[in-house]
Amino acid sequence: MQPAVRRLASVRSHLGTRTMSSFTPRYNGAANTLEHRVYIESNGTPISAWHDIPLFADQNRSILNMIVEVPRWTNAKMEISKEEAFNPIKQDIKRNKLRFVRNCFPHHGYIWNYGALPQTWEDPSVPHAETKAKGDNDPLDVCEIGEQVGYVGQVKQVKILGIMALLDEGETDWKVIVVDVNDPLADRLNDIEDVERHLPGLIRATNEWFRIYKIPDGKPENTFAFSGEAKNKKYATEIVHECHEAWRRLIHGEVNRNTCNLANLSVSNSVGLTRVGDPEHAAIKPNQHLPPAPIDPSISKWFHISAAQV
Repeated sequence: MQPAVRRLASVRSHLGTRTMSSFTPRYNGAANTLEHRVYIESNGTPISAWHDIPLFADQNRSILNMIVEVPRWTNAKMEISKEEAFNPIKQDIKRNKLRFVRNCFPHHGYIWNYGALPQTWEDPSVPHAETKAKGDNDPLDVCEIGEQVGYVGQVKQVKILGIMALLDEGETDWKVIVVDVNDPLADRLNDIEDVERHLPGLIRATNEWFRIYKIPDGKPENTFAFSGEAKNKKYATEIVHECHEAWRRLIHGEVNRNTCNLANLSVSNSVGLTRVGDPEHAAIKPNQHLPPAPIDPSISKWFHISAAQV
């Protein structure tokens, strides 16, 4: 067996049983720059954050893998790149400038560890039966509410608690509420009503955060389906399975891929199945430990949103 093929076989055989500590980030470029990328490695090999990390860490116990894109209390709008090979995490850009979320009083940055569920996709061609809006063409977004502050590229094992349906510029943008299985409260948080019982005010703050966070940038208030209600674990689990099935159709070429890059090392018979050492995989640079670039001090400004604005 050739070295590259042997290495690929090792990647495939281990991906399905990996724990969160087995995935590690690979940093390219300095944080707070246009060049910054965070790849995910398994066994030292860069993989696709979107396609190669299994959705289920333990399907029998309904434990999922979650990829942290934005650690709690930070402002840089980091997200998995759907368009780039192997889907690194990068900072979102608008008009060639890095995007930062504004601080809307009393919130500072993101108020949870924010990220995505791998191997999920919100199909932009299919309107949801209840929200009446099509998907946003992204992996499912996740708000992890545990006490530990994560880091970009961390893979957490989480359990589902509920879900909210943000309507963002005419698209359904689901927000899955989860908790790290290792959190001290994990055993007591089993459904959405437990969140209000043990973490009073968090669901209300989450609703407010998503409604107002774009207002400082001159955009209108966001709205929610279901009058802002957070749906329970059962409903959320159904949405996750629907979006996992949508991703399966995408990765196997059964639907229009749009601009989605499907390069991966582990999904058998998929459109983008790639070998270790192929040109676009070999192009990923080694790990780089560079100091972060300075951030404009204005990012720390607090914005006070009046009731009249919302």
